[in-house]
Amino acid sequence: MLKKYTRAIVYLGLFTFLLGVVISCEKDFTDIGTEIVTNGDFSTGDSILEIEMTSKSIDRVRTDGLAIGGVLGQYLLGVYKNDDYEKIEASIVSQLEIPFFLSLVDNEYGTDTTVITTIDTVLLTLPYQATATGIGDNGTEYRLDSVIGSRIVPSKLNVYRLNSFLNTLDPNNPAVQNKFYSDDLYEVDLTTPLNVFPNTPFVPNQSDTTQTVIRRLSNGDIYESENIVLDGQVPYLSIPLKKDLIKQLFFDQYETDNFSSQDAFDNYFRGIKIQAEGDDGAIVSFNLNTQLTIRPAIQIFYTNTVLASGAIIDTIKKSESFLLSGVRNSTYKMTPGNAPQFNNIPIQGAAGSMAQVKIFGDDVDGNGIADALEGLRTKDWLVTDAELTFYVDKNIVRFDTIATPFRLFLYKDGILNNETNASLISDYITEGDDVVGGNLSLDSDSRPDKYTFKITDYISELISGETDYLPKLGLRVYNPTDVPITLSDTITKEYSWNPKAVMLLNHFSVNGVRKPQLKISYSKKK
Repeated sequence: MLKKYTRAIVYLGLFTFLLGVVISCEKDFTDIGTEIVTNGDFSTGDSILEIEMTSKSIDRVRTDGLAIGGVLGQYLLGVYKNDDYEKIEASIVSQLEIPFFLSLVDNEYGTDTTVITTIDTVLLTLPYQATATGIGDNGTEYRLDSVIGSRIVPSKLNVYRLNSFLNTLDPNNPAVQNKFYSDDLYEVDLTTPLNVFPNTPFVPNQSDTTQTVIRRLSNGDIYESENIVLDGQVPYLSIPLKKDLIKQLFFDQYETDNFSSQDAFDNYFRGIKIQAEGDDGAIVSFNLNTQLTIRPAIQIFYTNTVLASGAIIDTIKKSESFLLSGVRNSTYKMTPGNAPQFNNIPIQGAAGSMAQVKIFGDDVDGNGIADALEGLRTKDWLVTDAELTFYVDKNIVRFDTIATPFRLFLYKDGILNNETNASLISDYITEGDDVVGGNLSLDSDSRPDKYTFKITDYISELISGETDYLPKLGLRVYNPTDVPITLSDTITKEYSWNPKAVMLLNHFSVNGVRKPQLKISYSKKK
């Protein structure tokens, strides 16, 4: 639906301008079409041009959602290692939202009664993104989505209290919105982790659909057992937290100024960091905006035992949810893997690596225009199609379509007016991202094969002389935020939460017919 709306907005913005042009030029277009079809005055052809590819490291990406409505689409957690790329250790940083109605005891009791609160269980819960695959003996069965890496080797998770304040405004310039990046450092209380089991093992499991909460009375006796499940029994990650520490940090502060407002709470308890570490494991993409009954939160389950003259007269089960909300960020710790071979280039999402692509070669004569482009401008071509194709190194990427990105993104990675200007290629606006493409194609054996981009308008603008702006093109893993929303949305955004990677062949002659290429199809008046 987003793509349909995007295209609709773009076309609506262009309609008024194009209407006048189409009407005034209708006769000209008709005449040209007639000549091409019937008069034989035009010839057609195509030309394949070699291009250059070089590797470029992505130092960091933006990981807050402050500039795109307050939230990111996805947040990464876990460890992913592939020796051909950089190892990723992805952690989540988040503030917490205090419940709207917060009270340990809801009912009024007489002066001769005593209410004793017992914390039964505290869990940090993160629902997985999953697809139902059928019905089994224990109910609905699921397949976990958005998981890359080993389902056997565990990584380690720890939950820490933040000491850093997550400010939505830039502390150095409060008039400007703050930005958080993947390599930002956060102060945390390393001496007192919140999780019960240090270095909690993390292995994503589609069978993790239930947690049992044992309810206890004030004397320690078991009151009842309660199974905690999500809507439809969707699987979720749950990390047990220390009950005594949560009591000290939360329950004991309910009646203080620290809980008087959300701002006061944010200043008192500044949030948590779910830190992932390890030599190997799996990385999972979580949607922290899910509307399931059990949402990403610290869930506190407790029981109130009401006593009168030492006897139990009432027992109330309660729970509170402190949602992961407010400012939420990710951190990516990147560790280099093996050096690439001389004839290939790694393309890795998150804060991994990308390629820079030079089309039309160098400007040897120094006049500001690439020499090959100058030559093409003398040919009087009417460009009808232009495709840029990049080939996968099948010696490294064999049958893996899970960890291979389904799509790449192409943009102008240049400098304009002495400022870094990562901007969109015009075809994303004029034709739409579906036409530009960049999707992964498979060969006859269902192996990853190539990525193709249709950039006809941009190449036409260059060859016709409409523009001379010819920076290197950037090629990276596609992220949903790359899609333009309006006509003025021409600057490439800094976001990437897709950890997938692929190895592409570069322009060296050893790669033969699988070198990257630009194919230009054209018509020319005889």
